[in-house]
Amino acid sequence: METSWNTTLWRQFGAAIDMLDNALLGCPDSLWRGRLWGNAADRPLPPGFAEFWYVAYHTLFWLDLYLSGAGDDFAPPAPFSRAELDPAGVLPERSYTKEELRDYLASLRQKCQETLVTLTDERARQPVEYPWAHGQPINFVELQMYNMRHVQEHSAQLSLFLGQQAIPDEALGWVPWARDKADSQ
Repeated sequence: METSWNTTLWRQFGAAIDMLDNALLGCPDSLWRGRLWGNAADRPLPPGFAEFWYVAYHTLFWLDLYLSGAGDDFAPPAPFSRAELDPAGVLPERSYTKEELRDYLASLRQKCQETLVTLTDERARQPVEYPWAHGQPINFVELQMYNMRHVQEHSAQLSLFLGQQAIPDEALGWVPWARDKADSQ
């Protein structure tokens, strides 16, 4: 891929990741297990699935999986497991701490930057398959655009939840492009 496209894609994807980090940083311990939304009558959720920590973990797990581009041999780093892939909807054995998730986020931020900055035309066009695509052809670069939208969606949900709990706006501010590593918190 042309270098400027690689950089542009990274700057915007990195900004989405940095907004997720803002939400993690801005979440006080008292809200870590706070429930973002209630159950809809037609789609009840098991306890834990709408808690702040879990939405953040879910976002990071899928960010990692999609950056890897494959599902069968994917394994997240310890202490995380593949439970997120269980079709029965299984929660992890325990809730993860803010420190664990921020460490995971930092490693994924680096993985994302390396993946996008070094992305070749050949890799960008490589087809990938996921069940949610329902047989639609999707290539690796489109998967990363989907991935970025997924990160941004959950970052916005977490930020909205915190804003509704009177967390100051400056803790959850808009990130226009990926921070330089030296600017990271």
